[in-house]
Amino acid sequence: MILRILAEAFSRRQRSESAPHENSMTQKLWQFWIDRGGTFTDIVARRPDGVIATHKLLSENPQQYRDAALAGIRHLLGVAAGEPIPGDRIDAVKMGTTVATNALLERKGERTVLFITRGFGDALRIAYQNRPKIFARHIVLPELLYSKVVEIEERVGAHGEVLTPFDVEGTRRDLQAAYAQGYRSVAIVCMHGYRYQEHERQVAAMARAIGYGQVSVSHEVSPMMKLVSRGDTTVVDAYLSPILRRYVSQVAAELEGVRLMFMQSNGGLTDARRFQGKDSILSGPAGGIVGAVRTSLIAGFDKIIGFDMGGTSTDVSHYAGEFERAFETQVAGVRMRAPMMSIHTVAAGGGSILHFDGARYRAGPDSAGANPGPASYRNNGPLAVTDCNVMLGKIQPKFFPSVFGPRGGEPLDAEVVRHKFIELAREIREATGDTRTPQQVAEGYIDIAVGNMANAIKQISVQRGHDVTEYTLCCFGGAAGQHACLVADALGMTRVFIHPLAGVLSAYGMGLADITAMREQAVEVALTRDNLPLIEAALQQLTGPAQEEVRTRACRPIAYA
Repeated sequence: MILRILAEAFSRRQRSESAPHENSMTQKLWQFWIDRGGTFTDIVARRPDGVIATHKLLSENPQQYRDAALAGIRHLLGVAAGEPIPGDRIDAVKMGTTVATNALLERKGERTVLFITRGFGDALRIAYQNRPKIFARHIVLPELLYSKVVEIEERVGAHGEVLTPFDVEGTRRDLQAAYAQGYRSVAIVCMHGYRYQEHERQVAAMARAIGYGQVSVSHEVSPMMKLVSRGDTTVVDAYLSPILRRYVSQVAAELEGVRLMFMQSNGGLTDARRFQGKDSILSGPAGGIVGAVRTSLIAGFDKIIGFDMGGTSTDVSHYAGEFERAFETQVAGVRMRAPMMSIHTVAAGGGSILHFDGARYRAGPDSAGANPGPASYRNNGPLAVTDCNVMLGKIQPKFFPSVFGPRGGEPLDAEVVRHKFIELAREIREATGDTRTPQQVAEGYIDIAVGNMANAIKQISVQRGHDVTEYTLCCFGGAAGQHACLVADALGMTRVFIHPLAGVLSAYGMGLADITAMREQAVEVALTRDNLPLIEAALQQLTGPAQEEVRTRACRPIAYA
């Protein structure tokens, strides 16, 4: 029997509705909690007097700023663009970011070479030969993350016997050849390397000596059995970590002397220097779940459906007493094995583009994003779900942040939305004879988006045996409030909870989250009473390093679980 031992250490803090508890020294400084989403970057700041301030910026606005998070910090501190950020006024910056997620979706990660045991060079491409669409005749395989494969002359058997001696010099030559070809990131995966680690260690040592900037080793990244999932996770880490490191360095360079932490996919904060590619995929949404759960519990709701609708997508989650985590998942066609919050995502957001193909309406899955954004963003964008709400009066420009236009200070453009919907209604009438008004067309697209989101919630609740009518719909994200009642009606839910900071709750969750370290290990013994001391010893071996990591990062008492 293979037991998965997971040790978690976290910082325990008192919490209040206004802000996390801090000591008197840090209360004299600013704290910034930031969620960099696909469309908007949300910033929640706790000022030295304890007052909460918020700010919202487009995540991409190259005409105005290089990085939205840093621009927002400057705005709230009253620092002019281009001026140094005074680090002595800031206690901590806690961030969730989609940098790695976007790199994975767009396949813009670091050029990576895979070193794997001879004879298994195509193992990750073959993988498990799953057929998600069993009747599809044309199978489109996801693009591989690694650009080159090198097979290592070595092989260790399942019981530790050396079947093929390790060719040290040949491996060194291969590493040097790949380095000469421009590779700076390497993923190292050996058969049974999670258990017999010496060969992987030797390859990693040679790679670092040659000068590789990123060396991801399978027994460190995912110390569990199964070559394919262990190898995939190691490749993801090698592919994304350099991108993250560059972004972290960019932010840290302007926040000299500031404690910088990032949200991990598992819902815990970690020091920026320990932030890894494999733990960053759900960085932003994880903060939203933490914020939703903490604020809902304070309000008296202990069973919630999290409904986070942003500009690009909608994330839904289930909570009934404990955070739900998935340990094996697939994102953008890539398999990963790392603890992460259990979140179901659908491509339905405020930026979902409206389509009419001559016969039917369709909302998404493509998104207008932040640039150009929906038509109302004054950047020649297409009609999107946000524009439907502008058309119907649910979004009124005078109450929406004025961050649009060439100078970033204009409100939403309702006039261009009206013109585009009039034109779309005319196109629909000519193609089908349907005489719906522009307002009815907008309502039709809203109905489609609501149906997509309601179906996503059913997948995490009704299909798993939960009675969704017993839950509270906790709505957050920039677009959730506009659709909350429609989604609740579609599901038969009678309670909707919207926190005063719902529009920036993912950022607020960064401030409510704990500093967390997780360690995992496979223990290959039978689960019997006689083996309990062995299992306990393995758990203690894991908890020590995890406790020490949190102890050095947190300035408050530590709790262990």
